[in-house]
Amino acid sequence: MALMDFIKKQFIDIIQWTEDSEGTLSWRFPMADMEIQYGAALVVRASQMAVFVNEGKVADVFGPGTHKLTTQTIPVLTYLKNWDKLFQSPFKSDVYFFSTRQQVDQRWGTPQPITIRDKDFGAVRLRAFGNYSYSIADPGAFHTRISGTRERYTVDELDGQLRGLVLQHISDAIAQSGMPFLDLAANQIEFANALQKELAPAFAEIGLTLEGMTVQNLSLPDELQKLLDQRIGMGMVGNDMGNLQKGLQPAPAQEAASAASAPAAAAVRPEDVMATLEKLGELKAKGILTQEEFDAKKAELLKKLV
Repeated sequence: MALMDFIKKQFIDIIQWTEDSEGTLSWRFPMADMEIQYGAALVVRASQMAVFVNEGKVADVFGPGTHKLTTQTIPVLTYLKNWDKLFQSPFKSDVYFFSTRQQVDQRWGTPQPITIRDKDFGAVRLRAFGNYSYSIADPGAFHTRISGTRERYTVDELDGQLRGLVLQHISDAIAQSGMPFLDLAANQIEFANALQKELAPAFAEIGLTLEGMTVQNLSLPDELQKLLDQRIGMGMVGNDMGNLQKGLQPAPAQEAASAASAPAAAAVRPEDVMATLEKLGELKAKGILTQEEFDAKKAELLKKLV
């Protein structure tokens, strides 16, 4: 009977994964009623890694290439099973393949406003969304902490957990950046960089590398949004004023001649002043500048015409 069972067994001489579907992160090679032939070929493609698991413990990890399975190429599994160096019989082990391709355009967002603390404004409620990309860097950790013994584990199954990680770390990212919240809100690239830096260790713990992070939209309470618009508007006016000042500076080659022939520096062109006043008027009409701020800038500009 034992001889018949041995004859009926199927022996595997090639182990590979063709990745026949999109969005699969890990896949277990089917081993039911089969054993791996000693000297079998393990084929790992360029965008994959393979892991041998023995009795629930991660044994050997293989990168891209074609590997001949012997006691020399699977040393950890050999040690765990206490095989001697002359072992050349078929053996049984669970084999998992992992896709190391970058998973791009993964979405994150705040379903409901979340509360963060800022040193300038205290508690602030905001909503935000963007996208990120990641890849599997440590398949052993990913198998142990995430995918486990499932036959197939997909991007969609991981999506909820990663979204949760992002939400947990938003306030920490703002605190660790050391920048006032309004400065981060005005520069979404800086916000994304701070968030990626804060999230990277949490992703690494589950075997992932966070490849990129973007913040595409940030919604603030009305009073903070008005303050942010005002700060941006004042920056625009500052740039226009700077350009007017540059127009007053004489060229180096003309400086000596101008000092001798002209009693004073060239006057600001009236059309430049009028254009800046019109822009200031638009900002005031939108509520970004107050009447007092508008009057102060207007008086400053008109002095340039004197």
